[in-house]
Amino acid sequence: MASKKPRDTKRFTTLDAFLEEEGRREAFQATAIKEVLAWQIEHAMKKQGLSRKRMAERMGTSRSQIGRLLDPHDGNVTLATLQRAAAMLGHKVRLELV
Repeated sequence: MASKKPRDTKRFTTLDAFLEEEGRREAFQATAIKEVLAWQIEHAMKKQGLSRKRMAERMGTSRSQIGRLLDPHDGNVTLATLQRAAAMLGHKVRLELV
């Protein structure tokens, strides 16, 4: 089996530059954002002693929907769902363009 030639990374000055060249920057950023949001929601749930089942009951949804909400790799969560979850936990979602 032939070994893969190591990539010359000297021309990359940032992770963004590397991901841009690989064509994966946008997907990486989306996953990172979702991962942070999922962590924040799960952390707030733990602080309040809320299980996924109880959170689903509060939101009027299913446990599987909460599972998708907390899955950092599931990007199919709407802003409305994020806002509802945040509100149930006493928080707000804040988005900004930079």
